[in-house]
Amino acid sequence: MKDVNVVLIGVGGQGTLLASKILGALAVGLHRDAKVSEVHGMAQRGGSVLTFFRMGERIHAPMIGPGGADYVLAFEKLEAARGLPYLRRGGLMIVNQQEIPPITVVTGAAKYPSDVLESVRERAEIVSINAFELARKAGEPRAVNLVLLGAFARFTGFDPSVWDRAIEETVPQRSLRVNMEAFRAGYISTANGSEHNDRIDGMARMEP
Repeated sequence: MKDVNVVLIGVGGQGTLLASKILGALAVGLHRDAKVSEVHGMAQRGGSVLTFFRMGERIHAPMIGPGGADYVLAFEKLEAARGLPYLRRGGLMIVNQQEIPPITVVTGAAKYPSDVLESVRERAEIVSINAFELARKAGEPRAVNLVLLGAFARFTGFDPSVWDRAIEETVPQRSLRVNMEAFRAGYISTANGSEHNDRIDGMARMEP
């Protein structure tokens, strides 16, 4: 299996840390080497949280440089624009359509850009889903992270049972059921009618 490089970028409190732990458990279940590196920034104040995940036969360094990510999982629309420089040519970005205004917007010092997703779409191939709404319907609005992982799982080519084990080993038992529901909602969201579904058996597929 070739090396797989994933960038997760979101806002403090959206669960990027748990998502990276699940990816780490996934790598263990696949008997692959993996490295995770996190840059928290001002997460406690709603700032960007950036996580690098690398998996392969032998991974020596945890960081991912500009243009080095096969996938970017953007937990919020504006964070998609911030994560775009990391995506390699031909890579795929999965974006949560949710808007979480940064402090500059909250204080009135700036306006949230209305065309941010369109701008990203002009420069990269993206799959856009309403992860917050899917998480809410699953019973836990905070499970956006599991929805995005579910959508991402559709493009990996790994058996869903491998993902299930990784989630079961990582998520606390008291919230396992709702998180599994959120994951499945994300997985199903990319099943039909997506212009990107051909990537499942194409260049984006991660062979086990």
